[in-house]
Amino acid sequence: AVVSTQSTGDEFRKELRAVNPFKIDVGPVYNAKPKDHKAFKSGAFTAKEREVVFDIDMTDYDNVRYCCSEANICPSCWVFMKIAVKVLDEALRFDFGFKQILWVYSGRRGIHCWVSDEIARKLNNTGRGAIADYMSVIIGGDQQAKKVTISGTPHPAIKRAVKIVSQYFDELMIQNQDFLSTPEKCNKVLGMMPPKTIQADLIGWATSSADSKTKWKKLKEQWFTYAKSKKGIHHEMNAIYEVILQLCYPRLDVNVTKGLNHLLKSPFSVHPKTGRVCVPFRASDIDTFDPFAVPTLEQVIGEMNQWKGDEGAGKVAEYAKTSLKSSVELFRQFADECHRASAGVAEKENKMDW
Repeated sequence: AVVSTQSTGDEFRKELRAVNPFKIDVGPVYNAKPKDHKAFKSGAFTAKEREVVFDIDMTDYDNVRYCCSEANICPSCWVFMKIAVKVLDEALRFDFGFKQILWVYSGRRGIHCWVSDEIARKLNNTGRGAIADYMSVIIGGDQQAKKVTISGTPHPAIKRAVKIVSQYFDELMIQNQDFLSTPEKCNKVLGMMPPKTIQADLIGWATSSADSKTKWKKLKEQWFTYAKSKKGIHHEMNAIYEVILQLCYPRLDVNVTKGLNHLLKSPFSVHPKTGRVCVPFRASDIDTFDPFAVPTLEQVIGEMNQWKGDEGAGKVAEYAKTSLKSSVELFRQFADECHRASAGVAEKENKMDW
């Protein structure tokens, strides 16, 4: 169910209780209440603003992860999500200057990012598309072997992303995914290298019995030898950057980010398949965030029923009796930051001396 509203907090609370939805999908703020849209002529009922959002789904990594597939996740492949959060969060903050950024676990196999700065909320589809395109490094369909190409000196954002990925690469790709363990996997990686460069020099490499760590070292050595022989035709590190980014860089659904009208599941919804609550988390805590420890609805209800604390000093909110307490407090802090930022912008505009 989708609660279609654009009202005060009290009205929203009343509608929630009346509809009792199993989840809430959040869309844009319109120029009128959505329930009144039929009263408008075609094209007159329009979206005014909404957060810039990103939706990272683990299934989009199925061509480079070998521990799980489809909706399944495990600690081994969750590292892909750690990289995605760090790469995107730093780009949004340092390259675009955004500050009000909320990260939310989807409840099953992915993460959502809500960029809530006022300037972001008021971007049109073109502006959102520009951000999505800037963030997109992996380009190409399923049938395209090489999807990352870096020409000349790498952009600072590329270097930063490579630095982040490199912190996890050995753990994720060599240890967890064993990404060069079969000839098929090796040939896939060779296809990510610049064509007609070192492929002919690595005959026997894909079929050797060496482990992934040894094969990766050999591949890099072969590339460096080749690049140096060409005397500057190829940036020495670009091909290696291209491979590790194609393997580990965040998979973005650009249509989600570009579309002003795209719906995204609200924080604190309950995932219908897992029963887990969609909890917010700080990007700085992603290394310790455990998706398998996120409480389920059943667990939360049990915690409320079993709570034996002291309410002598005043009524304790129901959420404060559960393991959702820290998540709700984090969300409230975020909402307060957004409110203060918006109030500051309004005050600044009112004080402008024209």
